[in-house]
Amino acid sequence: MGKLSSILSIIVAVLALISSSAVFIVDEREQAILFQLGEVVDVKTSPGLYFKIPVAQNVRYFDSRILTLDTEEPERFITSEKKNVLVDFFVKWRIIDVKQYYISVRGDENLARTRLAQTVNSSMRDEFGNRTVHEVVSGERDRIMEIMRQKANVDAKKIGVEVVDVRLKRVDLPQEVSDSVYRRMEAERKRVANELRSTGAAEAEKIRADADRQREVILAEAYREAQKIMGEGDGQAAAIYADTFGKSPEFYTFYRSLEAYKKSFKDRGDMLVLEPSSEFFKYLNNPAHNSENKK
Repeated sequence: MGKLSSILSIIVAVLALISSSAVFIVDEREQAILFQLGEVVDVKTSPGLYFKIPVAQNVRYFDSRILTLDTEEPERFITSEKKNVLVDFFVKWRIIDVKQYYISVRGDENLARTRLAQTVNSSMRDEFGNRTVHEVVSGERDRIMEIMRQKANVDAKKIGVEVVDVRLKRVDLPQEVSDSVYRRMEAERKRVANELRSTGAAEAEKIRADADRQREVILAEAYREAQKIMGEGDGQAAAIYADTFGKSPEFYTFYRSLEAYKKSFKDRGDMLVLEPSSEFFKYLNNPAHNSENKK
């Protein structure tokens, strides 16, 4: 009985082993190729549970997700201006025909990456060679990436893969070129700054000259107006004096004498050398006559 039980256990184990080797699972992230004696007999691209002949058939799995080819070091390219630029880029790709992929590159992902890198480098060299530094840096960057994707995709389909996207991460000038460009840009900025300063100085001088001219015109107008007012005032004063003189000549003479005294003795240091009996002192020497005249 015990011997029979052992035999049954062995048989069950063998059947379980055979059953496990007769099925395989493909999940949604994979594709699979079924081989029989080294020959491709079937391709499984949909997820699920599948059967195979144990021992005689074997399965190899391939990633169906979008993969990334990223350069470790920037690549050097030459623009239409014969300027060297360093380009850092990456490529997004995926397997779309797993059988062709296996036949072309033996299913080796490293070989596929090398093939894609060579294709992208070739198309990038052509595109950069037809464009200036400005165009590859900013002007036509999006267009360049789309052209490279299309060109790379044409060659990639020959090995059963699709290029989803090509992106330029960075486009730089080599250090020696960057220094030269920086010096040229610095000189150009200085030239522009000097032109702006010269223009500003000329404008400032023009504004100052115009302001001086306006100042002279304003002063001349003001002087003319002042002289006009003074002339009118003097005329009115003369008319008043004449009218006053006509009404009271003696009072007018007295008033004018007081004005003369005020101006003559305005400062203590002023000195007059005249005879006391001079006509100038008439009203000082004869106050009584002055009082009578006031009356």
